[in-house]
Amino acid sequence: MSRIHEALKKAEEERSAAPTTEVIPAASGAANEREAAIAAPVWPERSSSTANETAPAQKAVASSLEHVRFEELLARCTHPTWHMDPNTNVFANPDLSPHGAEQFRTLRSRLYQLRSAQSLRTLLVTSSVPTEGKTFVTSNLAQAIVRQPDRRALIIDADLRRPRLHVPFDAPLAPGLSDYLRGEVDEAAIIQQGQEGNLCLIPGGAEVSNPSELLSNGRLKKLLDRLAPVFDWIIIDSPPCVPVADASILADSCDGVLLVVRAGSTPFEVAQRACQELQTKNVIGVVLNSVEQSQMHGSHYYYGYGYGTAYTSETSDSGDRKAQ
Repeated sequence: MSRIHEALKKAEEERSAAPTTEVIPAASGAANEREAAIAAPVWPERSSSTANETAPAQKAVASSLEHVRFEELLARCTHPTWHMDPNTNVFANPDLSPHGAEQFRTLRSRLYQLRSAQSLRTLLVTSSVPTEGKTFVTSNLAQAIVRQPDRRALIIDADLRRPRLHVPFDAPLAPGLSDYLRGEVDEAAIIQQGQEGNLCLIPGGAEVSNPSELLSNGRLKKLLDRLAPVFDWIIIDSPPCVPVADASILADSCDGVLLVVRAGSTPFEVAQRACQELQTKNVIGVVLNSVEQSQMHGSHYYYGYGYGTAYTSETSDSGDRKAQ
């Protein structure tokens, strides 16, 4: 993790509000990439009147995807109408960032290069603290993947404390992962395909009071094992790894981890602690967000692209801060 340590320290020294992003290689040889980020508010852990959510519900639903093909899965999953948010989609809105789409294509290529050297199909995207861009990276990376012919991607919102992955798609929040983990629905009921192509989504689902226990009850691992043969990539959006233990739990079920760090915002000590939290996991790289392009020159680690000025300091009605 020494290269990550050096890169994070340099990012701390080079604070800037101009948005640019990149992936820094981990010690395992992950590639240099540049990605963008949006921010989200810190939500309190949600309460629920449900008792003992770690145990399967009385009317637990049996698995229905033991040997399913992708075409069969699409026929059985839900099909809501998604309305992509142009303010968070670099492919739908070229004005959002002149280089954004190409940055995600580069990240996609590097991930395939890593796959040639190791087993890599399920990928966890996390950060040290909230508002660093996990959801933005997850959704746009998946869209970069499915733009290749015959590539299939599934994105899963495993941030059961503040699920936001459905928001860029204007998709239903439930039924979702929490409902499946409680044994209330089967896999087909929580998988959405809301647009043409091979991108599917599992949203966060209904409110829960004990997300860590649900994520560690074994059902998620079984779900990933069943769905991994169906998709080329499964990308999981998780809570930040410093405030809560959820990301560490999720990382044990995934082949690799991407850590999102926002330059000029994330304190170095906090990012360093995130690396310590993940030191026993397979961290394949760091997505460094909001780096000034002028600071990239002469640096061994950084290959900067200017990120579009559409990301200004705004606050929506729900309190979501967009990346700067």
